[in-house]
Amino acid sequence: MLRRGKGIELKSSGEIEAMRAAGLVVARALAEVTAQAKPGVSTAELDAVAEQIIRDAGAVPSFKGYHGFPGSICSSRNERVVHGIPASTDVLDEGDMLSVDCGAILDGWHGDSAVTVAVGELSPRDLALSEATKRSMWAGIEQVRAGNRLTDISHAIEHSVLDSRAADGVEYGIIAEYGGHGIGSQMHMEPFLPNLGKPGKGPRLKVGMAIAVEPMLTLGSADTEELDDEWTVVTLDGSRASHWEHTVAITDSGPWVLTDAD
Repeated sequence: MLRRGKGIELKSSGEIEAMRAAGLVVARALAEVTAQAKPGVSTAELDAVAEQIIRDAGAVPSFKGYHGFPGSICSSRNERVVHGIPASTDVLDEGDMLSVDCGAILDGWHGDSAVTVAVGELSPRDLALSEATKRSMWAGIEQVRAGNRLTDISHAIEHSVLDSRAADGVEYGIIAEYGGHGIGSQMHMEPFLPNLGKPGKGPRLKVGMAIAVEPMLTLGSADTEELDDEWTVVTLDGSRASHWEHTVAITDSGPWVLTDAD
């Protein structure tokens, strides 16, 4: 049965299982999009691939029609950070970095995940950016545990990025305006999860909560702007960006990554 913990939705074990089913649909869609993201392919074609997989599973794309968004995926290429709109004119080139965000609703429950895809061969700096973003996501996921505070996740993400900066010799920018969120019977729910901050603040995490952990890093400034389409967010300095995300549930035995096929 649904309960509310200071505005945060708590799910039963059966409801978490239902979210896992939705998460696996998203995982399959992203795996196929990743496989087909090659030079000469348009983001509209990738959008159609994701939508077909989602609907074939008996699910509905979370994004399509959400506040008027036209696609089943967000396809954000190179300097686009998030919320890129798929288009037939948006054709992938060799060396592009493509962040793909995808969501599905199955039996009323949501899954939400994002990956950064290499189109052909990426430069070493671009590869390092994607890996640093992915590492920071997993560092945050490790803190999605009962008894922790919300910003323990934020701090783990930020600390991982600082370690990557030192190791890679790159001043990665951490996007602050956008972050993770609660998820369950709706796609975007309380709480908002910042991708940086001091630990030990915010609501205490409880078994039954589910949170989408989604860091976004850049190869330059963390400043962004929204384009005239009122969706696409780009880096102000034109630097490349990476976005990784998983939906994670809090269980008695720790974090359960609901959108990870493994």
